[in-house]
Amino acid sequence: MNFNRRRGAIAFFITLGVFLTGLTITLNVGWIVLHKSQVAYLVVGIILFAVLVAGVVLNTVFLIREIRRNERQDNFLNAVTHELKTPIASIRLYLETLQRRKVPAEQQKEFYGIMLSDTERLLATVEQVLKAGELGQRQRQQNRAVLEVEPLVADCVAITLQRNHLPHDAIILEPTSGAVRLYVQGIAEDLRTAIRNLLDNAVKYSPDGVHVRVSLSITRYTWMSLKVTDTGVGLESKQLKRIFTRFYRVPGRSLNKIKGTGLGLFLVKTIAKQHGGNVTAQSPGPGLGTTMTLKLPLANPSGAPASTLYTGIGDEK
Repeated sequence: MNFNRRRGAIAFFITLGVFLTGLTITLNVGWIVLHKSQVAYLVVGIILFAVLVAGVVLNTVFLIREIRRNERQDNFLNAVTHELKTPIASIRLYLETLQRRKVPAEQQKEFYGIMLSDTERLLATVEQVLKAGELGQRQRQQNRAVLEVEPLVADCVAITLQRNHLPHDAIILEPTSGAVRLYVQGIAEDLRTAIRNLLDNAVKYSPDGVHVRVSLSITRYTWMSLKVTDTGVGLESKQLKRIFTRFYRVPGRSLNKIKGTGLGLFLVKTIAKQHGGNVTAQSPGPGLGTTMTLKLPLANPSGAPASTLYTGIGDEK
């Protein structure tokens, strides 16, 4: 119902904008016809016409953007509400079961495991929302240090496997070319958040089986590239940039069942920018998987320019 109402509102404002633009053109043409022999009036009419048309177009674009932004925020609130209510309802159900009747020890152990998993899911949702607010309010400059990337990524891979109850070969961290140790300067907590979100995204959008490959490489001698490649649902080319927008979720009936808040990739993009890097997505198309690439400037633990440490090492252009 809300979706149809918004579609109607967008159609109304587009129609109104077209009507007002047409009316402005008609009035301007009439002005020119009436004052075609008077240059001053003609120039004034043309200037007013340009200003009016620009104002109508900008107003229409602004209104449509606001409607779409409100729609994304509503979707986000619905998603967060679901992500909070579902684990809470599950935990409550198991606690009531344990309270009302005697449960065998083996089944109790199973219940505790499910409740712990639901608690972790609840905590992850809360942390993601809090992190989005925290990163959006200010530029984080404090507590920056030189960090080795591979151990950081390996730790995030282990956590993702554990949280999603996946076998160890579901996410493969490929060895770095030439066994070189890569360093970046940043906030460890934020970089962990970015890497985990990339991994969680790859797992989430692989409904037919998780087969994720993670690789580290050097780009142009001064950049570290972290690639996370999955064999999941893939993306259309028009979605490759939109997925990093706050609250945005890829539309599609088959994707509606996949849980999420629309904040994960937005957090990755924000953290990457605050560390002087960027993140991009590539996909051959729907059903053909996706590759997320996080790039960050390399750092030299000795304090010298990064290029003096990594020059000559297998560079990826």
